[in-house]
Amino acid sequence: MTLHKEGLGILGTLFCILAAIDMAVYYFCFESSPLMVKCILGFTLCLFLFFVNFFRNPKRDFIGFEDGMIVAPADGTVVVIEPTLEDEFLNEKRIQVSIFMSVFNVHANWYPTPGKVVYYTHNDGRFMAANLPKSSTENERSTVVIETPNKTRILVRQIAGALARRIVTYASVGKECRVNDQLGFIKFGSRVDVFLPLGSEVLVKLRQSVVGNKTVIARLPKNEQ
Repeated sequence: MTLHKEGLGILGTLFCILAAIDMAVYYFCFESSPLMVKCILGFTLCLFLFFVNFFRNPKRDFIGFEDGMIVAPADGTVVVIEPTLEDEFLNEKRIQVSIFMSVFNVHANWYPTPGKVVYYTHNDGRFMAANLPKSSTENERSTVVIETPNKTRILVRQIAGALARRIVTYASVGKECRVNDQLGFIKFGSRVDVFLPLGSEVLVKLRQSVVGNKTVIARLPKNEQ
């Protein structure tokens, strides 16, 4: 387990701020209120460890990938499985599978399938709760379309949540991507949508917990593999 590069600056700044607060509280208050000082020191330690946990970056390698597999792009809970009209790029009906990430989940995102990035865009927007249906089209979001070797296009959308204020996406048009490569990172509570061709076999259920770059969430139709 390592720390994600996206969190190093935040953690360094937070450590300096909390250390300064702790030293000031200890210097000015320990003699008069030692119990209060201990409580404050304990709180700041727990707060720092919470942020460290949020930016954890586990090493995960998916082994045994087969053509047609779609691997979970994120840790979290499946909150949507339904036919949806995807009208930003694909302009056709697709099966939408959405994974909601709480602040306790790993927030790194992975490519769900190998292929080539043929589309990428970032849209500013609102910051409503990421588990709400409208968040897919109204929240700040980044959209990536991957074309598989068989020319099937899979759309992946990173969505900011009520607490998230920054989406990081490593994709760029023309980039070759693989399972095990990270797609990006979303800071503080968020969601990832995957839009699959109709006829895909969805292998997860609503409210099921999934693990990014580990859980196979679907298989593409035979003619799309």
